[in-house]
Amino acid sequence: MKIDAHHHFWKYDPVRYSWMNDRMEILKKDYQPSELLIEIERSGIDGVVSVQADQSIRETDELLGHAARHDFIKGVVGWFPLADPSVEEVLAKYSSNPLLKGVRHVVQDEPDDRFILGEAFNEGIRKLEKFDLVYDILIYERQLGPSIEFVDLHPNLSFVLDHVAKPRIGDGLMEPWKEQMFEMARRENVTCKLSGMATEANWAEWTFDELRPYMEVALDAFGPERLMFGSDWPVARLAIDYEPWVDLCRKFISTLSEEEREAIEGGNAVRAYRLD
Repeated sequence: MKIDAHHHFWKYDPVRYSWMNDRMEILKKDYQPSELLIEIERSGIDGVVSVQADQSIRETDELLGHAARHDFIKGVVGWFPLADPSVEEVLAKYSSNPLLKGVRHVVQDEPDDRFILGEAFNEGIRKLEKFDLVYDILIYERQLGPSIEFVDLHPNLSFVLDHVAKPRIGDGLMEPWKEQMFEMARRENVTCKLSGMATEANWAEWTFDELRPYMEVALDAFGPERLMFGSDWPVARLAIDYEPWVDLCRKFISTLSEEEREAIEGGNAVRAYRLD
């Protein structure tokens, strides 16, 4: 299967999705399964993993509802109040749903760059292993150092690093991101998503040659056996549409073996998220 391991759905609400600023008008509308189905059929994608964009159980319920109704949605990465003492009870309630594959918190927006090391938050993270859930790490590159420490606290938990940890592509900066990516990749329980990169460049003027060195670092660090494709649709539309991003990623991996390409385009996502 060819899998898009990272996308979002929403019915636009300015309160729920207050992170959409004045530069993001293209996002301020509804994005639902029927629209994504058109995109994946056009691009030869067989299935998708839906990821939270609003930090609410309400959205987790909505995503699971979409997945129950649409066979092409193979799994959901939802949100739960990980720092809440009652989170184990909440996770126990949801763990019987086979479509729930993982959990994510929008760490990138936390004002403290070491938030991810917080005691209450990590107490919640420890519960995920019991329920066989993956944790998606959403950070900016400045939070990559603390995130390496974070992963070391949970050696038996599976992690997915979203958007290659959002390097400063628009500023043309490679370090310390590059060094830290290789350090993170030494943890074999971490898989990385090749996604969300064009939006870290200049939205209107970026080029493939600008992105390629960062894509190469991700590939060199994690290897084709721990790198997975994701579209980040519709957020990616700030800089690129669905089919062009698929084509760009396929161009980037075109020199790899057939087995390696298949792993990046789907096999690694199936393994990491235990997709049916």
